[in-house]
Amino acid sequence: MDTIAHYEGQLYHSERSRRVHDALTVEAALQIIVNQIPFTVTMRTPGADDALIRGLLYAEDVYRQAPPLTIQYQKKNAITTLARLQIPKAGLGAGLNSSRRLLSVSACGICGKTELEETSTFQHELQTAAALSIEVLVAAFAKMKTQQPTFLQSGGSHAAAALDEAGTLLTLQEDVGRHNAVDKVVGALLQTQQLPQAVALLVSGRLSYEIVAKTYSAGIPILAAVSAPSSLAVEYAKQFGLTLLGFCRGHKLTCYAHPWRLVTP
Repeated sequence: MDTIAHYEGQLYHSERSRRVHDALTVEAALQIIVNQIPFTVTMRTPGADDALIRGLLYAEDVYRQAPPLTIQYQKKNAITTLARLQIPKAGLGAGLNSSRRLLSVSACGICGKTELEETSTFQHELQTAAALSIEVLVAAFAKMKTQQPTFLQSGGSHAAAALDEAGTLLTLQEDVGRHNAVDKVVGALLQTQQLPQAVALLVSGRLSYEIVAKTYSAGIPILAAVSAPSSLAVEYAKQFGLTLLGFCRGHKLTCYAHPWRLVTP
């Protein structure tokens, strides 16, 4: 499925203008229906939809069991795809009965909730003792830049990646939405049964509360981003044991919470 679409535009520079043809990141709607109940609509970049759905349902405590899900896709119209899945009652978490019934735009997956359920998301402090060297993080971000084909063509997508303790890149996913890219990473790790091996999650954009919540729910102890964290992201990372890094650019990075998991040169 195409992640890029080509559009014509008029480029203005100083006193000149010319016609240009640009590659833009595709954004389209995915409506997720669980057991005949409309759960949410997320605006995403098509591709890795199975991983996106699996990661989203995991983060929302709808389905956290090991068996894979069978998903049936149906094109509703030019921009909307329906994803239908049946989950046995014994496998359902509490999230299906939450208040998330509105549109989730590509900028913020928590939009559409009527209540911030931090008490169910954060239950205890992460005690994972896994450590990662700063040199490995720097190298991983450099490698991540070279493996984003959608961004390299359009400049309009986000990326997320997972590392194991040796610094091996377990998976890298792109999407128009930051939180979607994270959901795709978690879903891909669940599909390959590699989630327990993931010790770090790298993201290309800024860090919000929700990305911290998704990382915590997945049990990944280190979260690092190219851009800044929000104040709430830092507060929750401090309180619940997540190592949080921002401004990871070149050979510089800033740790805002629990630096004891970082191995310095």
